[in-house]
Amino acid sequence: MRKLILIKYASEIFLKGLNRNKFEKKLKDNIRNVLKGMEYEFFIDQNRWFIYGENIDELANRVKGVFGIKEICIVNEIEANMDLIKETALNLYNEVNPIDFKIETNRANKDFPLKSIDVSREVGAYILQNTENAKVNVVKPQCKIIVEIRKKAYVYTEYNKINAVGGLPYGMNGSTMLMLSGGIDSPVAGYMMARRGVELSCVYYHSHPYTSERAKDKVIDLAKILSSYTGKIKMYVIPFTEIQMEIMEKCREDELTIIMRRFMMHVACKLADKYDINSVTTGESIGQVASQTMEGLIVSNDAADRPVFRPLIAFDKNDIMDISREIGTYETSILPYEDCCTIFTPKHPKTKPRLKEILNSEAKLDVNALIDRAIEGVEEYNL
Repeated sequence: MRKLILIKYASEIFLKGLNRNKFEKKLKDNIRNVLKGMEYEFFIDQNRWFIYGENIDELANRVKGVFGIKEICIVNEIEANMDLIKETALNLYNEVNPIDFKIETNRANKDFPLKSIDVSREVGAYILQNTENAKVNVVKPQCKIIVEIRKKAYVYTEYNKINAVGGLPYGMNGSTMLMLSGGIDSPVAGYMMARRGVELSCVYYHSHPYTSERAKDKVIDLAKILSSYTGKIKMYVIPFTEIQMEIMEKCREDELTIIMRRFMMHVACKLADKYDINSVTTGESIGQVASQTMEGLIVSNDAADRPVFRPLIAFDKNDIMDISREIGTYETSILPYEDCCTIFTPKHPKTKPRLKEILNSEAKLDVNALIDRAIEGVEEYNL
């Protein structure tokens, strides 16, 4: 007997029809990528994916963070023999010592002499015969013991299941330029896009000397956390001070935030065009701050030349904070280093901007020259 990791990938991958093989191949590649440097064996037994290795805990910890995997299970692999199946199930029962139990069998190997229901009946009877006070509960048992019969047999309990991140294989659904700030929202937006298979690049707007190097380092750390789910991420740091100073000098104070957001969108799109990235993603949530009103989002969208995704658009702050804690970005996001948005926020920002008025104000600026100079000064990081 040996212990293995059973990989169960997201059910929607099964629904990809003729494209299913492409999704499976990408998922296998992503698993191999996250396990680089470790000794392991990956194999398939009648459409079930398994990993064997000496350091089973570290293997499991890495695999559970791969997008496309719904859950993993630590299973006991044995020969497909009823005596071994019974004894292994009894040992698992004794480890848990539950109030009641149920046996659930999946007989994928149709050459096995007993049907699934007969295997469950015999294994359950064996446990009852060899324990005291054991009870069967087929509706809502405290312990479910699962038996999978393929070329080999695999026996495990629900206590050995580990929830994974789910979603779709990373890199299967195009690419996006994430506008990554040092706040709570944008890392969560990036995570949610990556979970749907979208490849991430990040752009951060740095206003030296008004924002410190610690603020930039904080955003780099957030990108590194995202890269623990995705693998490598490219991050572009844009010098944004000149743009903001020009806006402050030549435009109305209450329009500062919305015009700044339009410049951010312009820059993100230009970078996306340069690096052949399909879309832009932001962490905006409708009504959360002054620039995220419906009118503000319409004006911002006008500056984009490709799709803009806002996966948090209908989330409230508590929802976003919960996800942030779950994915490990929250503690970094709340570090007290301000980004360019918070430093240059006007006292009374316009909440219902009109596009025509904003374009008239923006006409006072040499928009293209400002954007070009900002992109010329970009710093690139491979994380």
